[in-house]
Amino acid sequence: MTTRVAGRVGFVVPTRNSARTIAACLASLRAQEHPDCEIVVVDNHSDDRTREIAATYADEVVVSGPERSAQRNHGARISSGSILVFVDADMRFEPGVAGDVVRLLGPGGDERVGAVVVPEHAFGEGFWARCRVLEKELYLGDPAVEAARAFRAGDFEAAGGYDESLTGGEDWELPDRVIAGGRILGRTESRVWHDEGRIRLRSQFSKKRYYGRGVAAYLSRSGNGAHRPLVRRSLLRRPLRLARRPHVTAGLAVLKAVELSGIASGVLEARRRRSPVA
Repeated sequence: MTTRVAGRVGFVVPTRNSARTIAACLASLRAQEHPDCEIVVVDNHSDDRTREIAATYADEVVVSGPERSAQRNHGARISSGSILVFVDADMRFEPGVAGDVVRLLGPGGDERVGAVVVPEHAFGEGFWARCRVLEKELYLGDPAVEAARAFRAGDFEAAGGYDESLTGGEDWELPDRVIAGGRILGRTESRVWHDEGRIRLRSQFSKKRYYGRGVAAYLSRSGNGAHRPLVRRSLLRRPLRLARRPHVTAGLAVLKAVELSGIASGVLEARRRRSPVA
């Protein structure tokens, strides 16, 4: 484990065949206004140009797996940041994110804050991406949906990091444990933008089915499903916004139906595997 440097923000970026998005992601981290940032990329055996591109921007690029929770934990051990921020490879951070996180979690910050949410917006190509943009807008400020991305390194280590047995729900499970210890969530003013690319319904179903297997384990723990429901009430809390874009709203309903079907399929598959054979 590397010695931590006070006030340094360590960005940990897990990757897997992320050549399409990784340059823009890392460039946004390099463009942070905070003067002391570090970028650690943890690649899960990509067979495209991900590592080659990442080496242009990152302080360190390593290979590790088998899944993103393990990648994040490995990156956290390598990073020298006293504050850790976990970034997906298809995200772009606004320049003020690191500074906002330091004001909340760094020296002189609010000791009650144990984890920090970076508000997430989306962009992409085509109709289904426009549906996703609307969805992200509706989720803003909903604590049942948003997951914290930034932690003090000490709090992260004390909590045991991400649960490596989960491949779905881990983004919620770690902040849940930190908050359960008596801390509160903070929130940055600067935002993160998620590059959705071109969304295809078939691939979304497959992706959500895969993660649904991990969601089943998450929901089974300590009644997590009570405050992280799969059907988001926030999708309906701004009816005027939905009414102004009826075609996009209808598309969002279709998109969510496909994704929920995928999640449900994965959850049922996981539960069948755990059930004893009669």
